[in-house]
Amino acid sequence: MSDRRKVLDLFEEQNDTWRKRAAEGIERYRKGDGVVTVVDEAGNPVSNAKIKLTQKTHEFRFGANLFMLDELETDEKNEKYKKYFSDVFNMATLPFYWDALEPERGNPRYAKDSPKVYRRPAPDLCIEFCEKHGIEPREHALAYDAFFPKWLYDVNVDEVKRELERRYAEISERYADKIRTIEVTNEMEWDMGKTAFYDESNYVEWCFKLAEKYFPQNQLCINEHTGLSWKDKCRATDKYYAYIEANMLKGARIDAIGMQYHLFNKAELEYEKTRLTLNPENLYKHMDLYSNFGKPLQVTEVTIPAYSWEAEDEEIQAEIVENLYSIWFSHPNVEQIVYWNLVDGYAHLWDSDPEKIKASQGDMTLGENYYYGGLLRFDLSPKPAYFKIKELLRKRWHTEAELVTDKNGRAEFRGFYGDYSAVISSSEEVIGTKISLSKTSENSFDIIL
Repeated sequence: MSDRRKVLDLFEEQNDTWRKRAAEGIERYRKGDGVVTVVDEAGNPVSNAKIKLTQKTHEFRFGANLFMLDELETDEKNEKYKKYFSDVFNMATLPFYWDALEPERGNPRYAKDSPKVYRRPAPDLCIEFCEKHGIEPREHALAYDAFFPKWLYDVNVDEVKRELERRYAEISERYADKIRTIEVTNEMEWDMGKTAFYDESNYVEWCFKLAEKYFPQNQLCINEHTGLSWKDKCRATDKYYAYIEANMLKGARIDAIGMQYHLFNKAELEYEKTRLTLNPENLYKHMDLYSNFGKPLQVTEVTIPAYSWEAEDEEIQAEIVENLYSIWFSHPNVEQIVYWNLVDGYAHLWDSDPEKIKASQGDMTLGENYYYGGLLRFDLSPKPAYFKIKELLRKRWHTEAELVTDKNGRAEFRGFYGDYSAVISSSEEVIGTKISLSKTSENSFDIIL
């Protein structure tokens, strides 16, 4: 075992336990039984009809952020980015950072032809891409004070609230019917607030109650950083757990719980710093704890660094991704997994100057965690981790079935929840249709041949 592979030791030590729970959870919570009944136009059952089912997408949401949409330095790279994104993901996190969305007061950048801001493509441009490719957009983040615009820094609390309510109203009018998940607050534990409102004791409560007013039909999500989500004591007194509970008791409508998962550790500290985050038992314990709220869990921001483009480092990244996705996918309360930066080298923790990034051409000195944390290399070639996710979604967690109806025109099947194409043929006719196998429906499909 190389020194780098030591980071996987807890997966290996707990191999039988976590793999058993993952396999059982995926079978139980991610698959369901369906019945297809084929009848003729008179309502008579059609026996011996052949049915071919092919899964097209998952009900579960797998995504990444869409921050580099049309942001890369060549048309060729931009087209590759769109292709690799749409080939795998059915969810995209869209940047609604207020400082970039409205850098000048009263002049928001919603429209697709808005002036460019690096890594902050205009929402309309992102929505257009998502609609074209059948991808569900996800909003990030409505009331993230660390990214409030500078023109709010020196005003009083009441004015911040008035401007924030205007922002809510505008975003609701344009996007409430297009974006289901609205991430309301994010990273409240850190002392990163920019405005006078951030220090108010009712910040989270107020933001969520206002969100309920403007987004009554949307899913309202809270979000926190990796340390609070996965590295605390795993008790009801943990900071994140306690402040969710406190705000819910005060009437905040928190519909979903976001849990970031960034491994922002230097290579030489990777082993020491991942004893909790790469520990299957600990991951399940934290998901079990937060499931006590009875709300969906969303793994909102995933970064798994490879630390280099060497074959072994990339294979270890892929193995970690496979293990983590299997664990998260198997838990009944998890409904979304969103990888963060799809491409290496364009989102540096210490330097986000696009000209410097373009000039670096693979220079890892700008930040190894972010630089090698993507699923595509700097040149837009896919890494093993990208292919691993694609394999999971398109092969391992994928259903295709060939059925034949019985004398009552019925055929039963079991498959992963999601949308399917269905081709039904008898001796006289062939038709194509679509069905959706869902954990929230009866999954009985009547088809007239």
